[in-house]
Amino acid sequence: MSVLSVNKENFDSVKNSEKTVLLDFYADWCGPCRMVAPIVEQIAQENPQYLVAKVNVDDNPELAKAYGVVSIPTLIVMKNGEVAQKAIGAKPKAQILEMLEQND
Repeated sequence: MSVLSVNKENFDSVKNSEKTVLLDFYADWCGPCRMVAPIVEQIAQENPQYLVAKVNVDDNPELAKAYGVVSIPTLIVMKNGEVAQKAIGAKPKAQILEMLEQND
């Protein structure tokens, strides 16, 4: 499965997914975000049991604000529409997978 691009129009359907959701809050100009991007893509490809989505904070500042994103990249794991975990900064694949697995 590929990474879904999220905006305010489709956010509710992502938030209310039956699956555990990984949200990557990023910006195109952010170096650490570019480091995390291929890892997030890989997780999406290898783990169809999760819904993996990206939120561009420049295009969707209201979503970033609603989830308290003050630094990017910010990775948020959601379960049943609620924030289950939040991590700020570039993280290795194993750490991101661990966040998801803890909320399965």
